[in-house]
Formats: sequence, structure tokens, C-alpha cells
Amino acid sequence: MRKLAKAVVLATALISSAAFAQDYPSRIVKFIVPFGPGGPADVAARLIGKDLQESLKQSFIVENRTGAGAVIGTAEAAKAPPDGYTLLVISNTQTANESLIPARNYELMRDFVAISPINESDLVIVAHPSVNAKNVQELIALAKAQPGKLNYASSGQGTPYHMAGELFKAMTGTNIVHVPHRNSGEARASVLGGQVEIMIDAVPAMAQNIAAGQVKPLATTGKTRSTVLPDVPTVDEAGVKGYEATIWLGLVAPAGTPKQVVEKLAAEVKGVVGKPENVKMWASQGALPVSMTPAEFDKFLRDDIVKWAGVVKLINESAKK
Repeated sequence: MRKLAKAVVLATALISSAAFAQDYPSRIVKFIVPFGPGGPADVAARLIGKDLQESLKQSFIVENRTGAGAVIGTAEAAKAPPDGYTLLVISNTQTANESLIPARNYELMRDFVAISPINESDLVIVAHPSVNAKNVQELIALAKAQPGKLNYASSGQGTPYHMAGELFKAMTGTNIVHVPHRNSGEARASVLGGQVEIMIDAVPAMAQNIAAGQVKPLATTGKTRSTVLPDVPTVDEAGVKGYEATIWLGLVAPAGTPKQVVEKLAAEVKGVVGKPENVKMWASQGALPVSMTPAEFDKFLRDDIVKWAGVVKLINESAKK
């Protein structure tokens, strides 16, 4: 009888969960974006939300919850009900924070379930026109001649911009001061205004400023040259062999979100990411769409946590020298 009762309860739960997923979403869905307005994550969330609204016939809204290198917004999302109505946009900021910021009241792979990646793009090292360096080797020489005098901007500790900067310092033996900002928009404005000399920014976010001559591109950070900036060498080409840093974006939900809801969202996001017009638009900005199943994305996240733990170790060892 106990086995029968347990089977009945399980079957009822499965039927209820399936029915819930079939009706999902029946009200507004919120994207928490722990990064500032206008940045790559914010722009991607609004694009994804717009297309999901059309396909699922329900409103998807974006709420920017910035601060503490994405920890504030991520922690808020971790406390949300696991019902599919609060989702979190993440980047390699969160995977880096797992080892970079021990004092968090959440754990990424404990408190969230993977849904889908969105896209990936290279970064670009840019300098204000007043900086006396036209390429990476001249920047390295300038930084070594004036240790601690040059500054680079980021959108906060643990962000891809920060980690890319610290990795560059560690691999080149330079002392360039990190100047964190509340979000990427503020960091970008500091460099455009000349308050901070350097930034490593996402290609899609900085491409227009480069084209307008507001900053000088010194190098991109991928394995190969950016299609948007084909005349700009990679950092590896410029002599820092083995250097690579990119920014990727993805979507997760609070742990415990029904599997059927996760799978439904994953399928819908895959469709949005693969739409020809979105692929073309991202390509024009230097970003590539990425598609994985929830299980594949889960593994990707776990591997990325390990990867950035190794980078953090390298950075810490370099700082002690």
C-alpha cells in the first residue's frame, strides 16, 4: 500500500508539474539583470524578452539590480520563488565570483538551475586618445615606465572586464590600477571623458565609440580577429602569447524551478537566439549566438568556474611578486 500511495503521489506531482508548464507563463516574467542599463547583458535581455513576449504571449520585463560585481542582483534572484517567473541573466562574472568573492550568501550551482546560453563576444582594449600608446607593446612599455600611474575602468570586481584586465597585468608584469564602477555604462563614460585612461570592453558595446574616434583600439581579446574590427590585432598577435578573454551571456532560474518550465524556456530561448535576424544583428556587432541544452549549459558553467578559479590563482600569485 505504501508503494502504491507513493506512486500515486509521484504521478500526481508529475501531472501537476506538466500542467503548470503547459500553462506557463500565465503572468509577467521578470529578468533580473545584475548589470547596468545599456550594457551587453541588458541589451540581450531586452531583445530576448521582446521575442519571448511575442512567442509566449506574456510580458517579459527587465529589472536592473546592479552593484558589488553582480552579487547584489544575483543574491536577490537566488531568493526568488522557483516558479519560472523570476529569471537571472548571467555572464562569466558569476562564474569568476565563485572563487574571487568568497563572502556571498549564494552559490551559483547550488542555488540556480541552468536554462540556456545566449551569446559570446570578444573584448577590446581601448585607450583614451590622450594615452601615448598606439598598440599593446607601447601600452606595456608605458605601464612599466610609469608603474601605478595608468588606470583601467571596469564595471566592478569579478566582471569580465575586470578579470580580463587583471589577467593582462599578470601576463605582462604591469602595474595598472583597477578603477571599479557601478556598471559598464559608468566605466565607459569615464574612459570616453578621459578620467580613466584604459578599458577592456565588449566589442559590441564599444564599436561605435571606436568608429567615432573617441577611443583608440589597441587589441581584441579572442583567439582570432574580430569581424567588426578586422584591422585590430588580437592580444596574442600583439605579443602576449596565450592571452584570451571573452564575455558570454546566459540565463538561469532559481533552483527548484520545475524541469518542464526550464525545458520550455530553453527551447524558446534557443529559437530566439537562432532567429536569422538576431544572428545577423549580433554578427554585425561582433557577437556570436550560442546554443546548448540545459544539461550542456550546466556543464559549461561548472567548467567555467574551474577555469576562472585557475585565473584567480594566477592573478593572486602575480600580485605577490
